[in-house]
Amino acid sequence: MKTQFKNLVVRSGLFIITAISLAACGNTDKNKENKVESGNTPTVEALVSTTAGISFTDKDGKTVSLSSLKGKVVFINFWATWCPPCIQEMPTINALKEKYKGNNNIVFLMVDVDNNIEKSTAFMEDKKYDLPVYVPASEIPSDYLGSSIPTTVILDKSGDMIARIEGGRDYTSPEIIKALNELVESN
Repeated sequence: MKTQFKNLVVRSGLFIITAISLAACGNTDKNKENKVESGNTPTVEALVSTTAGISFTDKDGKTVSLSSLKGKVVFINFWATWCPPCIQEMPTINALKEKYKGNNNIVFLMVDVDNNIEKSTAFMEDKKYDLPVYVPASEIPSDYLGSSIPTTVILDKSGDMIARIEGGRDYTSPEIIKALNELVESN
């Protein structure tokens, strides 16, 4: 009985810590109030969006548009240096990118939602991650980035959104690697 109670207390504590961490990273727009939007939950069709007009800028000032990346699988991670779940998942994203090193059919974009390219680039260099940092060069549609980070969006070679993942993940999981392999190897 004592063991069951202790397990319950530990699990409850872990749940509370996780909930606080996720809530801390929940609002990416400091000027936006938290509002509950009315209406229906978006359908899968609504989440598939056009990439036209969405672009990002790297530390050298070079801009890349999502429409220019058609023909490649695009892995976009929206993050910030102050976000604990973002920092926690970063090593797995780095390992995932390393797995596809030399493969020209997949592109990784690490998008700093704070628009502080110097700080986020320094973070990557300090941690010795080989992840390209970008900042938004255009408005990011809410079907890409809602109100929480980290958020990862995966586009297929046609530029269609096939996944939008909110919250931290282990991107070295076999399921994610299998799904990405299928996308990368597809026509």
